[in-house]
Amino acid sequence: MGTATILAMGQHDHPAPRSAAMQELCARGLVEQCSDFEALDKAFDSGMQTFYVGYDPTAPSLHVGHLVPLMVMRLLQRHGHRPLCVVGGATARVGDPSGKTETRKILDNDRIALNTKRLKHQLSQFVHFDKGAPNDALMLDNADWLLEFKYIDFLREIGRHFSVNRMVAVKTYRERLENEQPLSFLEFNYQLLQAYDFMHLNREHRCTLQVGGSDQWGNMVAGVELIRRTRHASGENKDGKRDTAHALTLPLLTTADGKKMGKTEKGAVWLEADRLSPYDYYQYWYNTADQDVPKLLRTFTDLNSDQIEALCAAEGAARSEAKHRLAYETTRLLHGDVEAEKARRASEQAFGAGTDWSALPCIEIPVKSITLGDLLIHDKVAAFKSKRLARPSVQAGSVEINDASVTDINTTYTQQDCGESGLRLKASKKKKFRIRLGS
Repeated sequence: MGTATILAMGQHDHPAPRSAAMQELCARGLVEQCSDFEALDKAFDSGMQTFYVGYDPTAPSLHVGHLVPLMVMRLLQRHGHRPLCVVGGATARVGDPSGKTETRKILDNDRIALNTKRLKHQLSQFVHFDKGAPNDALMLDNADWLLEFKYIDFLREIGRHFSVNRMVAVKTYRERLENEQPLSFLEFNYQLLQAYDFMHLNREHRCTLQVGGSDQWGNMVAGVELIRRTRHASGENKDGKRDTAHALTLPLLTTADGKKMGKTEKGAVWLEADRLSPYDYYQYWYNTADQDVPKLLRTFTDLNSDQIEALCAAEGAARSEAKHRLAYETTRLLHGDVEAEKARRASEQAFGAGTDWSALPCIEIPVKSITLGDLLIHDKVAAFKSKRLARPSVQAGSVEINDASVTDINTTYTQQDCGESGLRLKASKKKKFRIRLGS
């Protein structure tokens, strides 16, 4: 491609929006850059727009880092617009270099197919697919069109519209080259593939908008430009009746201490229940910093501004209600009302003074016996990072098993000690666990 004709407009560089969708996006702080803010706002105001968000199935579960575009899909569908959820069955075989400093691991086709099947369930928690409404979401796999392409045909039809000079100026590629980090030819093709996805969706589904993270800006603009250039070359837009394509990036969510959201001491915050229980998901949101709560309520819940302001206006002990509401609403969206209520009750038991722990999930550890030290640092518990760090708390009597302090870190527990309800382990005021040993 030649000289860029698209100017990025940040969330503070645009006039007041007039469409309800853009007003809510801005009010919730969900606009980072837009290829043409006013034109997109006008399009939203004119009627249903079809937009897409892409996910490469590189894991069997999405994680909290994917939630911002999921919530934007949900918001736009609520305003009458139609989401296309594009799973990258083809592009996952290449690997997106955006935001990465090293080459992604290449997945085999069977793993990609398995991951793809699992993603629709997670996506359907946030958008509706089969209500019979005009704006029902549609799930597509880019393998259906990209794998049919012959290499020479792709180079002639698509590659001729791209300038290598401009591609290497994209931040991801530039930083790799400047830092002398590997950049495979396979990865270098990724921008072309993502741009072609947008062009295909524009032609086949009248998709006029791509939504993604801020690290996708270069790839998304390439798609907008490719649509414009191919239309011009074919003469299909001479009457000016075809809709303009747009790119909209979303802000990278960070915590108050500047860390990227979605990581804990136990690892990624997965959306699939078999990888992270609804209770642990609830706890992730409840344990966020107080100063992050207003932003997180705006971004990750359906609560309106009046409800959020009322929750966040509380002082002192009442402030915890805002955190409980954040945890409840985020868990309800992903796992449903029943699991959210179970998680709420379990949280109250875990952090309350009562002796009823029945709602607390029981952690199964497949051993016949275990020492207290090994239990405290076990992957499924992770109350401490090491025995060295756990020992002072144990010796001080701060660690309890079944409501009794245990001061010897080498105390051993067996299956028989667990009883029917499991061992009740209290590692601190905010760390309570119900443990069962054995298979």
